[in-house]
Amino acid sequence: MAEKKERQKARSGTFRKVLRYIGNYKILLGFSTFLALVTVALTLWVPILIGDAIDLIVGPGDVDHEGILALLLRAAAVVAVTAAATWLMNSLNNRMTYHIVRDLRNDAFAKIERLPLSYLDSHSQGDLVSRVIADVDVFAEGLLLGFSQLFTGVVTIFGTLLFMLTIHWQIALVVVFLTPLSLFVARFIASRTYKMFRLQSATRGEQTAHIDEMIGNLKVVKAFGREKAELETFDEINGRLGKCSLSAIFYSSLVNPTTRFVNSLVYAAVAFVGALAAVATAGASVPFTVGELTCLLSYTNQYTKPFNEISGVVTEFQNALACASRIFELIEETPEEPDAPDAACLTDPAGEVRFSKVAFSYTPEKSLIEDLNLAAAPGQRVAIVGPTGCGKTTVINLLMRFYDVQQGSIAIDGLDLRGMTRHSLRRNVGMVLQETWLKAGTIRENIVMGRPDATDEEMVAAAKASHAHSFIKRLKNGYDTVIGEGGDGLSQGQKQLLCITRVMLCLPPLLILDEATSSIDTRTEIRIQKAFAEMMRGRTSFIVAHRLSTIQNADIILVMREGKIVEQGKHEELLEKGGFYASLYNSQFAH
Repeated sequence: MAEKKERQKARSGTFRKVLRYIGNYKILLGFSTFLALVTVALTLWVPILIGDAIDLIVGPGDVDHEGILALLLRAAAVVAVTAAATWLMNSLNNRMTYHIVRDLRNDAFAKIERLPLSYLDSHSQGDLVSRVIADVDVFAEGLLLGFSQLFTGVVTIFGTLLFMLTIHWQIALVVVFLTPLSLFVARFIASRTYKMFRLQSATRGEQTAHIDEMIGNLKVVKAFGREKAELETFDEINGRLGKCSLSAIFYSSLVNPTTRFVNSLVYAAVAFVGALAAVATAGASVPFTVGELTCLLSYTNQYTKPFNEISGVVTEFQNALACASRIFELIEETPEEPDAPDAACLTDPAGEVRFSKVAFSYTPEKSLIEDLNLAAAPGQRVAIVGPTGCGKTTVINLLMRFYDVQQGSIAIDGLDLRGMTRHSLRRNVGMVLQETWLKAGTIRENIVMGRPDATDEEMVAAAKASHAHSFIKRLKNGYDTVIGEGGDGLSQGQKQLLCITRVMLCLPPLLILDEATSSIDTRTEIRIQKAFAEMMRGRTSFIVAHRLSTIQNADIILVMREGKIVEQGKHEELLEKGGFYASLYNSQFAH
């Protein structure tokens, strides 16, 4: 019972959020509602005209042909106007629906841009993609059905009931008495489909995540012979998706036949009672005519048809609400903590960086960095080395404010990072990571990402400095060569060179090189190291490296172990100490 109330509360909450988005288009909604009223009124007028025409057929030789023709022409004109109004109403509904969908996707994508990295690190990328793409598409279908059928259906129900009451109120009461059967059936089924559709949406997101992961890492899967195992995992997810989809579809598909059965009962009851009324009043001064009975039967069809459509819409809307709830979960996630109102902008920093008693861990139960103290003078080249998992990359994440320290402080030129805007901080720091990222587009677009206003000469100079110019010129269209998502078509080393070129074009005051040359051959690496040396001149630089040969010329080497700096000094000094750094170095160069 408590779970049922919780689901109802969730549905109503989601519905209110949907209404807020619809409320942004009140003018379009108003026009659509007006056209729905016009369409229904004209549609209900047609049976009256047809009924009047039938009553003009009294018997053999007693037919008012001119009157019938006039009524039929009027009916044809009404039908034409109704068709035009319906077309315009559907156009407005489509426009309104896809504007709302656009707003939802914009809000969802904007929230992803503002989410902390801790959220993105702990959630499947495929599931996020599924929410923004697949779930929004399903929501759009349900919303469009709601606009196109729900409004018109509700107005039709009340309109036909009003017209039936004016023609024969006793027969109208028969219709009203049987109507709750349709409503009961629709409510009974809808209350059971929301949970199923939500499970279906979540499982579909899990499936999308698995497909995305497998496609992105297919080489690794094949290399380790995991094709069969991953196929079995996919089959298992696909099986669960099939089961929950079938359950949801089975219940939702019950709506149409059950409501049609109820509608047929209503029609039969009206026909029976109406026929008795026509016979009983045959000789009366105000008889119930065959034309009026025909009109009532037509209204009965029009009255019951919306119940069938609305029942289907309600079921689809349960699916749409289930998907919408997943979208709103994303939109309402707690964003990255905003910059302080009085946050300063970092401009032209000298480059003094200081870590003071910094403590940080990704999970509370597992400590990582404790009491970390680090000082880098302006223009100094600081190398950070240590075994895997010791916290080297975490130091970089904290320096870039991808994560905030949990204790202590990090300052640049004496200003705490939390007291400056993230944008100004990152604008003054150039970063080359081991994991390359290139967007789908031209080589040129990828290089000038950090400096869109750069000239071609500056771009080429940066490419020559990073030794990327030669391979770019060998491509079919040079700098205008289009590459796929993630740099498809380029080697890992070429991707790395483009990322280095991107930073060289910006030349910010501080540099971070996190295994920046790990994917480059030794000969090219030597040349790039010279370019790096020139680029780092006068700039505070942090170099994370496993290959210790690349950091021998650093001004200071910080040796990390289990989240702490255990040694620091120049390369020769650390070797002379014969400590942990010396053992790391000797393990790489011992023969």
